[in-house]
Amino acid sequence: MCNLFLIFIICLAFLKDANAQSKQDKLLIKQLDQLIAEKYKSIAPGCVVLVAKKGKVIYQKAFGSANIELNVPMQPEMIFRLGSITKQYTSVAILQLLEQGKISLKDSIQKYVKDYPDKGHTVTIENLLTHTSGIKEYQAINDTTPNGERKDYTPKQGVDFFKKESLVFEPGTQFQYSNSNYFLLGYIIELATGKSYQEYVNKNLFSAAGLTNTYYNQQEKIIPGRVTGYTRLDTTLENVDYLSMTTAYAAGALMANVEDLFEWHEALYDGQLIKKEMLDKATTPFKLKNGNSTGYGYGWYLNEIGGSKTIEHAGAIDGFRSDEIFLPAEDVFIATLFNCLEYKNDWIELSNEVARLSAGKSLHAEVQLSDSILKRYIGIYKYKGKDSTINVTVKIYEKDGKLYCDLSNGTGANMLLVPQSETKFVLPDVRRIATYVDFTIENGKVAKATWTQENKDEFEKME
Repeated sequence: MCNLFLIFIICLAFLKDANAQSKQDKLLIKQLDQLIAEKYKSIAPGCVVLVAKKGKVIYQKAFGSANIELNVPMQPEMIFRLGSITKQYTSVAILQLLEQGKISLKDSIQKYVKDYPDKGHTVTIENLLTHTSGIKEYQAINDTTPNGERKDYTPKQGVDFFKKESLVFEPGTQFQYSNSNYFLLGYIIELATGKSYQEYVNKNLFSAAGLTNTYYNQQEKIIPGRVTGYTRLDTTLENVDYLSMTTAYAAGALMANVEDLFEWHEALYDGQLIKKEMLDKATTPFKLKNGNSTGYGYGWYLNEIGGSKTIEHAGAIDGFRSDEIFLPAEDVFIATLFNCLEYKNDWIELSNEVARLSAGKSLHAEVQLSDSILKRYIGIYKYKGKDSTINVTVKIYEKDGKLYCDLSNGTGANMLLVPQSETKFVLPDVRRIATYVDFTIENGKVAKATWTQENKDEFEKME
């Protein structure tokens, strides 16, 4: 009798927890519906959002239009270009070859690309994975080819386009995001395996992970559920222009829906594709030769939201924006896909807000710092980066109990710094791209401020 009573109590407690969890999820769904409905229209004609908690999808909804001209409503299973989220797939392919002993992180480019010029420094596979190679971004190189973005190129032709450019910095001394790194990695996969990049990822990634809605993007193929992409010029939407996916290649040419992004995430963390130790290494911030962290691993950014660690990456390619964020401590995964390319930062903000709500955090969480802590950051900071032609200072000052900053070159004034921790601040006024300032304390004093957007720039405290 006592045992039966005990079982009854345990079952009752379980039911109460399940009901409580259900109420929490219902509240979250209501909050997400309201948040996304309010904000997606300023980003794109349509979007799809997925949220999973503890391995279970609790939210997967579509908003807006998949095709404006045909008045096709967006559906949750529809397929979008991923842009730079592609990089984590390329990274995992490289790490598989590493586990098989076919390549090494310390191998130089020349071991595979025999005619790649030696510029006096060794550029390794690991430098490519971590964006610490110093190889120039190929999209920043002036291309005089008429309608070059419409032409198809072989991987070798793509590498030949940028291989003669000088290194921007000594490998391993700086982090600078460059699509050239992952373009090269795709080519190295082909040379090391004897298979095309597309063939390799189809078999060893997509099929191995059970992905049925992930593709190497080919414009001529019929892909059911493929969403139409748009570009917003000022306030006018236009159909996206044609872009050959051979120009994006292993740096940005994949397509998927949100469900497959989650299935990919689950396959990774279930050990289906690479070992746990390898994934841990890939999602650990790489350190430069001076010991400073880059905040980037092998195809993932390592950030934080509301004090919780995040493993994440966003993507931007003609017609589309994408983002995925994983909070390991909370076991929350979110994916957002948008069918428009524009140069504001609203899509990143919306993704972060979805992640905050899903992890049980306040949307506008702000760490409260004492006045004495805020005052120690007041002063003038001078740019101390590698580019000697840049002469910029940042003035940080206090007003009404909050920190603000001005840039001496006139590109920013009266910009609020919102504390995320005692030393990390976000600049919400910079809406084009997520912008942070991290202060470094040495011997009890503020030594420098690191300004992070896509790249990191250091400013030394002068006074």
